[in-house]
Amino acid sequence: MIHIALFRPEIPQNTGNISRLCVGLGVPLHIIGTPSFDLSEKAVRRAGLDYWSHLQLHQHNDWESFEKFFPNQNRIFLVTKYGKTIYSKTNFQSGDCLVFGQETKGLPDEIKSRYQEDRKLFIPMKTEMRSINLSNSVAIVAYEATKQIENW
Repeated sequence: MIHIALFRPEIPQNTGNISRLCVGLGVPLHIIGTPSFDLSEKAVRRAGLDYWSHLQLHQHNDWESFEKFFPNQNRIFLVTKYGKTIYSKTNFQSGDCLVFGQETKGLPDEIKSRYQEDRKLFIPMKTEMRSINLSNSVAIVAYEATKQIENW
């Protein structure tokens, strides 16, 4: 099983969609820092529909408390358009955590600088695109990781 982590999410509908995806895959969702909205907001729950009560949700006050949650910090992967490794070229393992940044800012440089290049993953896309929607990005990488681990 993998873990999905969102760093200070900004759009409740994205977080709701991602929570629904997490329930569907049977994986926990980690929220790092304070979201730009209240997690009890109707938009989050509406996007998560009836699945919110089944979500394995972990909230971490800051990056340091998030890192302490994972005994093997070498299995934390940052998904960023500035990554050097294509997500599908990574050999995922059970217990891996996929971290996604804010919708408008991504992950801060001070976090990205703490990790080796092979743990900074990217999703290939045409140069005309600034980025792919956060919930779509999570789905793309989460399904690849789960496919590898579950041998789908």
